[in-house]
Amino acid sequence: MLNFFSILFVGLAGLSFAYGLVALGAVFVFRRRLAGAAAVRPWVPATVLKPLHGAEFELMENLRSFCLQEGGDYQVIFGVSDPADPAIEVVNRIRAMFPGRAIDLVVDPRIIGANRKVSNLANMAALARHDIIVIADSDMRVGPGYLGMVTAPFADPAVGAATCLYRGRPGAGTLSRLGAMFINEWFLPSALIPAMFGRLSYCFGATMAVRRGVLSAIGSFEALANLLADDYMLGHLVAGRGFKVALVPYLVENVVVEPTLKGLFLHEVRWARTMRSVQPVGYALSSVTEMLPLAAAAAVLLILSGAAVLPALALLGVALALRVALQAAIGSLGGAGNCRFPGLIPLRDLLSLAVRVISFFGNRIVWRDRAFVIDEGTRFKATR
Repeated sequence: MLNFFSILFVGLAGLSFAYGLVALGAVFVFRRRLAGAAAVRPWVPATVLKPLHGAEFELMENLRSFCLQEGGDYQVIFGVSDPADPAIEVVNRIRAMFPGRAIDLVVDPRIIGANRKVSNLANMAALARHDIIVIADSDMRVGPGYLGMVTAPFADPAVGAATCLYRGRPGAGTLSRLGAMFINEWFLPSALIPAMFGRLSYCFGATMAVRRGVLSAIGSFEALANLLADDYMLGHLVAGRGFKVALVPYLVENVVVEPTLKGLFLHEVRWARTMRSVQPVGYALSSVTEMLPLAAAAAVLLILSGAAVLPALALLGVALALRVALQAAIGSLGGAGNCRFPGLIPLRDLLSLAVRVISFFGNRIVWRDRAFVIDEGTRFKATR
């Protein structure tokens, strides 16, 4: 006889299947938007801010892609806080490759808050020449039409900020593939659903573009200096001023390299606790995105309660089919190489479940080998 818990988890598994179908629909809608995006757009001059820290994997290729934009006048500013940072050598090589391009380097140790990345951005902003400020992380890679697409929404004066979704491009090794799968199969579909069917009120770290005047109105980078989710909060503050946050029909590539299991786990726990800090209710409800673990739990409880084995196996079959379909659909978006690893789905989902469970216990995170605690919701501070 079915008990309360078996009925509960069957219901949760059903909700997760509904999520999977909606996520598939959102991916297909976004794919049509990508295909229908205009290749030629009026050029809007912009300054690109690139905060750097260390000689990351394929850093040269990542940075070079931002200097190959097709269009008119634009500026790229790279920034580091440490004069001994090895990224400086990479930037100097980039500048030598593009002698006619407006490329600047800022080396400034000034710290304005717990968020070192935001301090870096604040130090770079003084050299910005253009009204549109575009911010992109160092592990992102783009095509030559990227900047034209990102700045196009600002033709509408009601748009105060624009942002891009991103997809993982794995480096070598199973751990890097698992890291890319987390981005592609958990973050991307869960972010697409509100982005496709609702009004966006936050930004994604892959790309944050903002008008200089709007940035000043929200308190500039100083307003973000002690906030953990600076990308999310930038869009949130812009939307709070009555401006639109536009989703650009462009997928940025996030180059994912995870050399150790511990590093991968801590990275994902930081991401999960960051999301929990800015959207506590939404993050808790997003537990229904764990399709395979919920279906497995429901199947075990059904069998233990004396139900037939066939319905239990059917639940697992539906969950696995939806997971494979979602992976294939996201892979069809193109642009980031082979990201289809169906054999890794059970391992990826088991790791995701562990990350989710751990994320609800504690407020400690590790960011670039430094320990922090999330304090007062979206704020954080270094531990002693």
